[in-house]
Amino acid sequence: MNTQLFLTLYAVSVPVFFAIDMVWLGLIAKNFYQDKLGHLLGPVQWVPAILFYLLFLVGLTFFATYPGVQANSIKMAGLYGGMFGFFTYMTYDLTNYATLKDWPVSVVLADIVWGTLLGAVVAGLAAFLYLTFIK
Repeated sequence: MNTQLFLTLYAVSVPVFFAIDMVWLGLIAKNFYQDKLGHLLGPVQWVPAILFYLLFLVGLTFFATYPGVQANSIKMAGLYGGMFGFFTYMTYDLTNYATLKDWPVSVVLADIVWGTLLGAVVAGLAAFLYLTFIK
């Protein structure tokens, strides 16, 4: 693996991911999560939240963006990113649904769709930015 390429792709992915996910969490779906999970929500624990984002992006870069760029394929990066997002968000939400009382199925479905789209868009966009402007 080319470490310099990996780190560059990771660095490109970080602001893309944060910008897109903050629009989702802060604007689009804010009321949805409050309505569905308000009884479970407390103040945001910023250290684990940021740690999740940074580590999720390591996985997304490794499993999606990097292979897509190596193949010179934005489409491949987006497809692999969508698959990575699907499996990671599905694992989280189905585990919560299976083990937590009153975890709403609507949250399960919304999160899985969101994770799939988020992974696809971030990996595809990061690959596009790299292949178009950086390479």
